[in-house]
Amino acid sequence: MTTITTTIPVQRVAKSRIQETDFNNLEFGKYIADHMLVSDFKDGKWHEPTIVPFADISVSPAMLSLHYGQSIFEGMKAFWMADGNINIFRPHKHSARLNRSLDRMCMPIITEEMFIQSLHALVETDKEWIPKSEGSSLYIRPLVFAFEARLGVKVADHFKFIIMNSPVAAYQPKPYRLKVETKFTRTAEGGTGFAKCAGNYGGAFYPTQIAREEGFDQVLWTDHKEHKYIDEVGMMNVMFVINGKLVTPQLTSAILEGVTRDTILTLAKDMGVQIEERRVSVEEIEKGLKSGEITEAFGAGTAAVVAPIAVIHINGYDHQIPVAGADSFQSKVKAKLHNIRMGLEPDIHGWNHIIRVK
Repeated sequence: MTTITTTIPVQRVAKSRIQETDFNNLEFGKYIADHMLVSDFKDGKWHEPTIVPFADISVSPAMLSLHYGQSIFEGMKAFWMADGNINIFRPHKHSARLNRSLDRMCMPIITEEMFIQSLHALVETDKEWIPKSEGSSLYIRPLVFAFEARLGVKVADHFKFIIMNSPVAAYQPKPYRLKVETKFTRTAEGGTGFAKCAGNYGGAFYPTQIAREEGFDQVLWTDHKEHKYIDEVGMMNVMFVINGKLVTPQLTSAILEGVTRDTILTLAKDMGVQIEERRVSVEEIEKGLKSGEITEAFGAGTAAVVAPIAVIHINGYDHQIPVAGADSFQSKVKAKLHNIRMGLEPDIHGWNHIIRVK
């Protein structure tokens, strides 16, 4: 166990790159803030982190993570609040998921204290990089990977923990056109689907590329055994409003436990909406779209928060989904979540980690 015993040391950049950043045209992930936090796991323990100027690092071509895939990450956000303070949203939940991923990949756990203090220190250091336009945020990317150089197949003894920040604009995609995937599999129960590890994303590129060539934006993943039950949409959890109830696939070891998913389910309960976490069959979705029982479908994830779905392609047919209006559940829950993050509504669940600058 590593406990941070001192203030995290900061080596500031000689010259900031913030003036080179076009905050009016922020492409997701294009710009990286001035600093990064770095810590090494060596000799059986995590060493105290430091904040240094963001820069390339030197790695060996024999680095184990390049060969055997010991690499996991998280994605989260920080915002300027209405009162001028900074909010890192749900770091405790992200810490728990990070550690589930680390455990599954035989990587050393990072204490919640170390994780949250590291986030706090880096975001505070790079606070000028948090954009101030409506809906924008500072995207935070914690990353852990095997750093040991060796060709033998083994669990590494040396790991690196890095956090970097990137200013991002409000995510405003057009509603998604989805293809139900019945050939390829993102993951399988008993595998690494619940972990946020790099290989899950690399393995999804090929079927997603095929779907895009066919005119779709993403795939709607199904179970690995029969391709009869819905898992996820792209790299997000998926939700449906069916006969006024909020329905989402129940978590399995093949599905990533999204922080936004948990947030929306919690807020739905607060709003008096009935929720169902259960198996959701492709057949049920097809029938519900034909009958009109399904009135909304959307993805839930850190980047988009809520990503409306316009079309679901099943068995050669495009099923249209009504456009979500201001009175839709997804619009209301997105607005409520925004207000909690901004400090405009009470944070009754203790989700906001506040950095006080006022």
